[in-house]
Amino acid sequence: MFNQYIVFILDGQRYALHLSAVDKVVRMVHVTPLSSAPDIVLGVVNIQGRIVPVINVRQRFNLPKREVTLNDRLIFAHTKRRPVALVVDAVTGILECSEESQLSAESILPELEYLEGIIKFKDGLILIHNLDKFLSLEEENTLDLALDTA
Repeated sequence: MFNQYIVFILDGQRYALHLSAVDKVVRMVHVTPLSSAPDIVLGVVNIQGRIVPVINVRQRFNLPKREVTLNDRLIFAHTKRRPVALVVDAVTGILECSEESQLSAESILPELEYLEGIIKFKDGLILIHNLDKFLSLEEENTLDLALDTA
């Protein structure tokens, strides 16, 4: 059985999301700040009449802070609860790989609940993330309140 992933870059490291969770990828657009949102939320964007929260993936992964640029990309995706947009440095493409080439994240990094697995290649690793677990329950609730009052 093969799985398909979209592969993106943050600080030179490759990451992946299930392609089935991704709606589209676009160039960076203006993000409207949302003052009462959780720290991990940069703000919101309006995409085809829908207000979508923009997630600061760098902060979630404890990467060095840097200013968002027009060269960055937004990955529009969806969780079970809501649509989201993820700010990434670049998107490299779509990857198809067998389940046998993946390692379970629980056996390596059990404390990172949003990490689903790891794909091992000759030239490095790709970390697969579970988008449904990106936001904690507290962050989800705070975001709901912030979006309701926006």
